[in-house]
Amino acid sequence: MSVLRFSGKHAAETFHDETGGHRWQRVPPTERHGRVHTSTITVAVLPEPTALEIQLDERDLEETMMRGSGAGGQHRNKTDSAVRLRHRPTGLVVRCESERDQSQNRRIARAVMRTRLWELEQTRIGTARDTTRRAQVGSGMRGDKRRTVRTQDDQVVDAISGRSWRFKDYERGIW
Repeated sequence: MSVLRFSGKHAAETFHDETGGHRWQRVPPTERHGRVHTSTITVAVLPEPTALEIQLDERDLEETMMRGSGAGGQHRNKTDSAVRLRHRPTGLVVRCESERDQSQNRRIARAVMRTRLWELEQTRIGTARDTTRRAQVGSGMRGDKRRTVRTQDDQVVDAISGRSWRFKDYERGIW
């Protein structure tokens, strides 16, 4: 899969009609018998998701202090330095007991919670994006084609509108 990135004020509008399957027909320079080689590509035009900042709302967090587990002697057995955070809306749980100090464990647990919530949001965005992409691309089969590019005839035909262009104009973006 190849990815091209276009940006600008009208980038999405310009390439909106390119979504779907494209058939590319050509006669390579090495072909001695004039056989036409056909390739198929699929195109999807998707907006690039923006990075989002996750803010933790204190009302959504349930914080529990406890003693750390494992070896550590008298200090570990007598102080509640471990922190467990539960995010009520998602049910996500994070536990941190790597440091001796409760405030350090709390800071680390909150950072891990923010990261996991961000990953959860990215997965949700990715799923929606994949659904949009699949709807645009189709199966990639011959019947799903959007354009046919025939280099040997210097012709490009849009299967949906029926319009055709010279290949040279199409290459220059004049369509």
